[in-house]
Order: sequence, then C-alpha cells, then structure tokens
Amino acid sequence: MPKVVVVYLSTSGNTKAMADAIVEGAKSRNVDAMAVNFQETRIEDIKDADAIAIGSSTFYYKMLPPMEKFIESLEKANVADKVGAAFGSYGWSGEAPVMIAEKMREVGMDVIDPVLRIQYQPVEKDLEECKRLGKDIAIKVKKKYTKAESEKRGDAPLMQEVKMGEGGH
Repeated sequence: MPKVVVVYLSTSGNTKAMADAIVEGAKSRNVDAMAVNFQETRIEDIKDADAIAIGSSTFYYKMLPPMEKFIESLEKANVADKVGAAFGSYGWSGEAPVMIAEKMREVGMDVIDPVLRIQYQPVEKDLEECKRLGKDIAIKVKKKYTKAESEKRGDAPLMQEVKMGEGGH
C-alpha cells in the first residue's frame, strides 16, 4: 500500500489542522497516511514514504528557520522522484508554501501544484481544500505505485499513451 507522510511545523495550530485534514483526505482514498510534527519525523519514515507533504506557517515573509533546515536535510533521504506537496497557513503574506515547493523541486520531487495556502485559522471550506489535496496526493501516488509494481513484475502496459494528433481522436 502506498504511504504518505505529512510533515508540518505549526506555531498556532493552524498548519497542524491543515496537516490532519490532508491525512484524512489521503486515507479516504485507501492510502496509508500519517501527520507528524517535523521535530518528531524519523528519516526512516521519509525514506519509506511514496509521497511527502510539507507544511509551515509563514513568518516575516519566509518559512520558519527550523523547517528550512529540515527541508535541506531531505536530500540525504533520497526523496528524488517521490510525490511532494506544500502547504501552510499565514497571517500576512504566505510565502512559506511556495518556498517549500521550490526546495522540493530542487531535490527532484514531483510536486503537486498549486501549493495550498490558507490565511489565518482554517474554516470548514479550507479544511475541505486540505482534504482535496490529500485525495490528490493519494491518486497521484497510487498511479506511480501501480506503475512501479507493474514494471517490477514485467507486465505489459495496459494502455498505450496516445497524444493528440497521433490517431484515435
């Protein structure tokens, strides 16, 4: 079963609430998912994950410094080609999720766009957006997981990709 790890740094509980809703959305699509505070994240969880969502609140137009250090350590965890997503809450400007996504791309992750930014405390419609992101992560990781399993077994592709203008349209 594909595994999703949602790592967050939350100063007022808003980003944690987002992380929990993302996990709920991923689990609703039958994917193993867990939310973990970045300080409690184990490198084994990151290595074993098929997808990693990272969230931070924005402080003075940036992600919080401890989260920046955490993201820099991802390169050692061999996260290239994993599915990634960035999210966070903010009060004023909201740059942290964009910065997180950029860093994830730099280490070779396949990042879902757009990043999810929510101002202040998430209300019900915001939490629904978080659940939607969790579902999107699950769908994307399941496609990658299924394809990888099929390639391991040496199965022939079920469908050949046809591009516009190459017939069949």
